[in-house]
Amino acid sequence: MRAIRLFSLAISGIGAVIAIAALSSMQATAVSSASQTEAAVDAQGNLHVPRDYQTNYQQLGSWAVAADEGRGAKQLHVVLASPGSIEAYRKDGRFPDGTVLVKEVFETATKEMTTGTVSHAEKLKGWFVMVRDGNGRYPGNALWGDGWGWSWFDAANPTKTTSTDYRLNCKSCHVPAQATDWIYVDGYPALKR
Repeated sequence: MRAIRLFSLAISGIGAVIAIAALSSMQATAVSSASQTEAAVDAQGNLHVPRDYQTNYQQLGSWAVAADEGRGAKQLHVVLASPGSIEAYRKDGRFPDGTVLVKEVFETATKEMTTGTVSHAEKLKGWFVMVRDGNGRYPGNALWGDGWGWSWFDAANPTKTTSTDYRLNCKSCHVPAQATDWIYVDGYPALKR
């Protein structure tokens, strides 16, 4: 009987350790998500390009925008996501609250190479930043709505947006992706489940 009690006590202790570890992991994820959001948003909801995105974010994918005339691309868009966002999306098909997406927009240079006509990133034009906001934290801020914060930044100033209202400046480009929470997820191989 005493052996059964000791065994039950040991199992309970192991269960408690596992529960504490799981809770710590969930809290660390929440803190990580909050710190990523804070890296892109101030207390008033003003967005900016996160300083560390090039070293800490994960690449979602890239888009080549075809040239209006001739061969090659006129722009290259490289999209990165805050740490943990890709794994979370793969689990339930949604970006978690606090996810930060950064799209770098480059002018390109096109030339003939042995592989064919090739366009590569030449000059940074700017960034488009989106922050997932399922809680409606900034209802009075015209750059927040439809579950996201939205802003464009010219290459010369990553801290001051040129956007004034997401409905006028940003949303129209995302209307075709409304069914996938305003994000063109089909172009991001990293999100495939």
